[in-house]
Amino acid sequence: MAHLQAVRTSLQPQQNSYKQLTTYFDPHNQIAWGYMHAEPRPCFTPTLLRELLAWGNGMVDAIDDPEQTDVKYFVLASKVADTFSLGGDLNLFMQHIAARDRDALYRYAISCIDCSYAVHSHLNRPSVTSIALVQGQALGGGFESALAANVLIAERGAKMGLPEILFNLFPGMGAMTFLGRRVGHHKAEKIILSGKLYLAEELYEMGVVDVLAEPGEGEAAVYDHVRREEKSRNGILALRSAREVSQPVSYDELIRITEIWVDAALRLESKDLRMMERLVSRQTSKAEAPAATAPSNAFSA
Repeated sequence: MAHLQAVRTSLQPQQNSYKQLTTYFDPHNQIAWGYMHAEPRPCFTPTLLRELLAWGNGMVDAIDDPEQTDVKYFVLASKVADTFSLGGDLNLFMQHIAARDRDALYRYAISCIDCSYAVHSHLNRPSVTSIALVQGQALGGGFESALAANVLIAERGAKMGLPEILFNLFPGMGAMTFLGRRVGHHKAEKIILSGKLYLAEELYEMGVVDVLAEPGEGEAAVYDHVRREEKSRNGILALRSAREVSQPVSYDELIRITEIWVDAALRLESKDLRMMERLVSRQTSKAEAPAATAPSNAFSA
C-alpha cells in the first residue's frame, strides 16, 4: 500500500492518545498530516470526530505559539487501503432515528459540521491551507469533508459520490454548500440527486477535484502542490481571501442546512432505513475486500 510510504519513511508519528487518527508533522515543509482509521467501519465515528477537532485545536495552539514551528498546510488523508472515508456513521444514524432522538442526531451532525468548517476555514488562520488527499472511496460525508478542503487532491481511479438520495435523504453536512461553490448549485443538485459514484477523473473535468494524481502518487502530489504554492503564496492566499469575500461560507449556513437534514432524517420510513442498512453492508464489504474496478454507477438502486 502506497498510502503512508512517503510519510513513514521520513517522519515518526506524533505522540498522542488518538485511537482512530495517526498524525505526523513535517517541520521542513511545515505540513501536518492526519491519517484517519476509524473502526470498525472507516467512517466518521464520534471518536474520530473528537480526535479531528483535538488535532485542529493542537495545530491552532502551535500556530499561535511563537516558539513552535508554524503549520502552513494540513492534510486530511486515510490510513485505510482504498478508502478515504465512507462518510457518516450510518449505524449510529439508524439508532438515533429508531429512538426518535433528535437531540443526539443533532449533536452528532454538529460535530461533523465543526470538523468540516474547521477544514474549510483553514482553522480560521489566513496563512494556513487545508488539503484533502483522496486515495480510494470517499462517500457521503467522506466526500463532503474532502469538498470542504481548500485543495482537493485525488488519485486516478478514486471514487467519490453522495448516495444519500438512495435512502430518501440528502447529504446535509456541507455538500450543497461546498459543491455548489465549486460547480454551481444547479450542477451540485444534479450530482446529489444522481446518487452516483464518480471517478476522480470525471470530477477533475467538472472542476470538483483540483489536482489529479497518478495511483499511489497522492502524497507526492501534495508535496508538488506545496512547492508550486510556495512560489506564489502571497498572491494565492490573497486570491483565496478575495474569493471568501465574494463567496462566503458561514457556519450559520452549514448549521441551518444541517437542521433541515436532521428533521428530514427523522421522517425516514422503515423501507428507507432498510435501504440504509443494505448500503452500510455493501460499503463495509467493499472497504474490506481487495481493490477492484467498479462502474461509476455502483450505487444505482
